[in-house]
Parts: sequence; structure tokens; C-alpha cells
Amino acid sequence: MRTALMLILGASVALAACGDLSSDGTVFPESKRIRKGGTDAYDTSRDESVFGKGGISIGGGGGEEEGVGGGGGGGVAVNSYLWRASLDTVSFMPLASADPFGGVIITDWYSPPEAPNERYKLNVFILDRQLRADGLRVAVFKEEVSSGVWRAARLDTKTAIDIENRILERARELRVASGGRSGAA
Repeated sequence: MRTALMLILGASVALAACGDLSSDGTVFPESKRIRKGGTDAYDTSRDESVFGKGGISIGGGGGEEEGVGGGGGGGVAVNSYLWRASLDTVSFMPLASADPFGGVIITDWYSPPEAPNERYKLNVFILDRQLRADGLRVAVFKEEVSSGVWRAARLDTKTAIDIENRILERARELRVASGGRSGAA
């Protein structure tokens, strides 16, 4: 009983030490509450969004800079032609993740039917809002099974370049088919 009482007293003292009863002179901002038409409201005229001027647009529309810089409108933060071309090009592989705002597509492992002892994985990075060759990077990973264990295997560096070129060709096809607009979806 005495031990429990000492523990409770010790805990109370420790918790009391966490608080600061003296004023440190901190001045809090005035309330942003204003009166509008007889009801209380908050003044948001000077508020800024964490996403910058105009906020974030999911699904497009309403943005002042829609279609600027080669596109991406329609809620995609990267060039929409590169995005769609990348998805079209890797569509034979299962997707693990696709982030249109960050411009990252990650596939899951895929084994071609003609080579069941090999598997491939792709990471596609769209780096720019412009339809440019340097706005795209592809990382290719290959593994081979040996004694029931998948191990990293050598891969021709030309493979990633070939996939990048195929994505760029498809992006150009999409742009021509759309009449050459800026990339806004």
C-alpha cells in the first residue's frame, strides 16, 4: 500500500513538472472569426494552401495554369502523353503502383511464358511536364531462378533504352492523334 502511494505521488510530481504555470509571453494571433451576413465565418482571404496558389486539382478543371508547360492537366502532374504511353507500354505486366502526381509507375514481377525461369520488373519515372526524351527514365530489373531461389541476373543496358524509346514513340502517337494539344487531358 505504501509503495503504491509513493508511486502515485512520484507520478503526480513528474507530471506536474511537465506543465509550465508561468507565462512565457507568447502572444497568440487574433481569431480569424468574422461576421458575414449575420453569421459567424472564418476569414480565408489570406490563407495559403500547402499545395500553392490555386490548391490542387483532382480530375482537372478550374486551374489558372491548366495545360501550361506541355500538360498534364486533368489531374496528372506530369505530361499526360508520357503517362498514358507508359501505362500502355507496360500494360502486359501487372502493376504494383501507379502515382500520376509523382509520375512513378512500378510493375510487379512478370515472367514471360516463353521463359518461366526469368522474371522482370520495371520502374518508370516521368520527370517533366514536357514531352521530351530526358523527361523519362526506366529502370529494368531481371531475376533468374536457381535451385528454387530468385537471384538478380545480368541485363543488357540497351533494354531500358529500348523501353524508353517505345514509350516516347507511343507518346508521340498519342499527341498526333489528339491534334497536337499541349498534353492536357
